[in-house]
Amino acid sequence: MDKTDRKILAELLRNGRQKLADLSETVGLSPTPLARRITRLERMGVIEGYTTRVNQDKLGLPLNAFIFVELEKQSRPALERFESALRRFDEVMECYLMTGSRDILIRVVAADLRAFDRFIEEGLMQTENIRSMRSSFALRTMIRRDLLPLG
Repeated sequence: MDKTDRKILAELLRNGRQKLADLSETVGLSPTPLARRITRLERMGVIEGYTTRVNQDKLGLPLNAFIFVELEKQSRPALERFESALRRFDEVMECYLMTGSRDILIRVVAADLRAFDRFIEEGLMQTENIRSMRSSFALRTMIRRDLLPLG
């Protein structure tokens, strides 16, 4: 990837819906070579897809909870089974394998505390290999970025 590729990515991250002609003007390439570069970035897996950011509050999902999980076993097969189990839950927005005293960090969205409790009791607590869990609730989002520091 060169400086032009990074400029293309920065512009797509800023506004993924802009027309190719507008993007072409912004990055200083004609539309055909620009389209080729974008296709190459997609094939390389740098661009993984295109999405729309929505306001979760307006969709009735204002609650963000972060769940720290300690696993019974941390073997590769155990981690793969745990990850596979978590993929079944639509409430799970992000999941990270962590260093430190907790193995997993999960971000969950829910409509309210009752829905979160239902997710915990009927979903997460039914998942194998969990030694302990601790939850924290976000009071508000202070910073949220989709733009990466591309330099």
